[in-house]
Amino acid sequence: MMQQILRDMFVDPELLAELNEEQKHILFYKIRQEQVRRWMEYDSKEGSWEKTPMPRDRDETRKTVEWMKGRDGDVWVWVMGEAPGDKPYEFIVKELMEERARRQAQLEAQELWRKKEAEIKQKFRDAITKEKARLVAGKWKEEAEDRKAAKQEEERIREMLKKQEEEERQKEEEEIRRAEEKRAKQLYMSLEQERIKSEQRDKEWEEQLRRSKAADEEMTRKARWARDEYKRQSLRAIEKGHVACLSGHFQKQAHVTRENPHRRHSTFIEQSASSVTNNEDRPRPGLQRAEPPLYRRRQSRRHSTTAKQPLTDGPAWVRTPRPSSRESVMLWFSEEQKPKNAGYERNENDIAPWFHGIISRDDSERLLMNATEGSFLVRVSERIWGYTLSFRTTSGFKHFLIDASGDYYSFLGVDQNRHATLADLIDFHKEEVITTTGKELLLEACIRTGPSADFGGLFS
Repeated sequence: MMQQILRDMFVDPELLAELNEEQKHILFYKIRQEQVRRWMEYDSKEGSWEKTPMPRDRDETRKTVEWMKGRDGDVWVWVMGEAPGDKPYEFIVKELMEERARRQAQLEAQELWRKKEAEIKQKFRDAITKEKARLVAGKWKEEAEDRKAAKQEEERIREMLKKQEEEERQKEEEEIRRAEEKRAKQLYMSLEQERIKSEQRDKEWEEQLRRSKAADEEMTRKARWARDEYKRQSLRAIEKGHVACLSGHFQKQAHVTRENPHRRHSTFIEQSASSVTNNEDRPRPGLQRAEPPLYRRRQSRRHSTTAKQPLTDGPAWVRTPRPSSRESVMLWFSEEQKPKNAGYERNENDIAPWFHGIISRDDSERLLMNATEGSFLVRVSERIWGYTLSFRTTSGFKHFLIDASGDYYSFLGVDQNRHATLADLIDFHKEEVITTTGKELLLEACIRTGPSADFGGLFS
C-alpha cells in the first residue's frame, strides 16, 4: 500500500481520513523523501545536459550591448537617492505621489469643466430661443417701430444674458478650482494610506515567511525523530523476531515428541539448530521487499512463529487495488487470511478474543465506549486489504490501519515493523507502544457482543 502511494504520489481522501496526525506526518515525510529523490535524479540528468557545449554563433553582424564602466573598471551603477546631491528616496516618492495626485485632479477638473461648459451653453441657448419666440409672437413686431424696439430689447436681453453667463462661468470655475484642490489632497492621502498598507502587508508577509520556515524546521525535526524511532523499533522487532522463531521451533518439536515419544532428544536439538541456522541465513525482516500477492498460489515465507501455511494451487484470483464490496472482503479473507490463521491465537485453534470480524467504525466505538483505557479490538477493514485496530484512550478513540496486502502485517504510516502473523503484531504491541507520542499500549481485549458476535459472517 505504501509503495503504491509513493508510486502514484496520491493519497485517497477516505484513506487519509482514517489516519491520525502522527500517521499523516510520517506519510508526508515519506512522500517528501520520494519527491526529493526524483528531483535529484532529474537534476543530475539536467546537469549532464548543461555540460554539453553549445555551438556559438559566428554572425558578426549581430548587435551587441556594452555597459558603461566607471573609474574602477566595473560596470557603472547609479542607485537613486544614494549619489551625492540626490534627493532622499522618501522625498522623491512623496514628490511623485503629489505630482500623480495633481495630474489626476487636473484631468478630473477638465472633464468636469467640459460638462459644465456644455450645460451652460445649452441653458442660455434655450433661454435665447424661448425669448425670441416670445418676442416674435407679439403683435408689436409687425410694425417697424415695434421691430426696432424689439431689436433693441433683444440686444439688451442678450447683453444681460451674456453678463449672467460670464458671472456664472466665473462662479463655476472657482468651484471647480476648489474641487480640484480638494480632490488632489484626497488622492494624496489615499496614496499615502496605500503606501502605509503596502508596508504593513510586507511586514505581515515577512512574519508569515518566518513562521513558515519555523514550521518547516519543526516538521524536519519531527520527521528526523520519526525516522530514528522507526530504526529503533525495527531493531527491536528483529530481536523479538529471532526469539519468537526459536520459541516456535521448540513448540513444534514438543508437539512431535508427544506424537512419537520414542524419538531421541538429540534429534530434536539438531533439527531446531538447523532451522535456526536457515532462518539466520535469510534476509533481515527490515530489508525484505513488500510486494502484494496477485494470485492464490502462495509460498511459505519467513515468520516469527511456526504457523504452517499450506501451499495450494488453483485458478488465479486477481485482487483489485481496493475492496469493491463486502463480498470481495469476505472472499479475500477466506482465500488469503484463513490459511495464515488470521484472527486466531498464536499456535492455537481458538479465535482470539480481540478479533471481531467485519464491523463498522461506529460499532467498534460503541463496544469500546464503556471499556477501560488501553482496551482494543481488531476488525476487518472495508477500505483497504487489511485490518483496523480500534483503541480506547482517556479522551476518546484511535483507529490504526494494518496493511495486510503483502506477506506480512504492519501498521500503515505509524511504524514499519513487519510481523509474520496478525497475532505477532498484537503480542508485540502488548509490550511496545504503537507511537511514542500517544504511548498506546495494548492492555485488554474488548469482549465480543452485539454485531461482532458472528464475526460478520467470516467463519460461517
